[in-house]
Amino acid sequence: MNRKTSKAILNALLSALTWLGALLMFAPIAWMVLTSFKTEQDAISSPPLLFFKPTLAHYVRIFDGDFAAFAIHSILATGISTAIVICLAVPAAYAICVRPVEKWRDVLFFFISTKMMPIAAGIVPIYLVAQSLGLLNTSLLLIVVYTSMNLPLAVWMIRSFMNEIPVEVFDAVRVDGAGFFRELLRVIVPLIMPGLASTALLCGIFAWNEFFLAVNLTTTSSTLPVFLQKFLSFGELYTAQVAAVATLLNIPVVAAGWLAQKSLTRGLTFGAVR
Repeated sequence: MNRKTSKAILNALLSALTWLGALLMFAPIAWMVLTSFKTEQDAISSPPLLFFKPTLAHYVRIFDGDFAAFAIHSILATGISTAIVICLAVPAAYAICVRPVEKWRDVLFFFISTKMMPIAAGIVPIYLVAQSLGLLNTSLLLIVVYTSMNLPLAVWMIRSFMNEIPVEVFDAVRVDGAGFFRELLRVIVPLIMPGLASTALLCGIFAWNEFFLAVNLTTTSSTLPVFLQKFLSFGELYTAQVAAVATLLNIPVVAAGWLAQKSLTRGLTFGAVR
């Protein structure tokens, strides 16, 4: 067996393993979507049914309820908080990376240390402060907590992207007499745009899927993960109904990842090959 044949066999084997891994990862999602079109009796049948008469009753029931209100709150909390995170993280990363402030390493450690505390340990003071300010059960409260939740991650990611910009670029810009805003908005932001897209997508996914804060700080003005909880009951069978809600909940995330896959790939590999 020559070297060319061995390489072809190895590539075929790696391709097969890649497809196998992808199918294994996709299988639970496919099963969830399939279950959403079953009746509750078919959803819990043993052995599981692969062939059945599909129904849209569960999706009709979702839209007959207050799904739209929860979806609007999710969109507002996720979209606004992600936009604020990016607007705050870019100048913060600039101050740490490009023109470092004093003790910038301590500042950087402080950012990441805020992610070390279990969220359950901080829910009581957050609840009490929100209660005293009259912010409980509001989208504004979710926007604030989601911003604080994702900001440390965004600062670290954007800083890593800024570190990959050649020093010569900054020197050339400063020789031309560019000020802070021109250097940041006209030079740095366009160069790290793929990184900003991947950072925004990850922060958006974390905010969209967040459940613990939403369920403890809001009730009616809450997000879709809390809406999903309504169908988790020990007294009745809601397996297919939960699968239908979960399918709708995942559609925006999958769509955003699909549309931004090029920017996401470039952002996550930014500076890997130079």
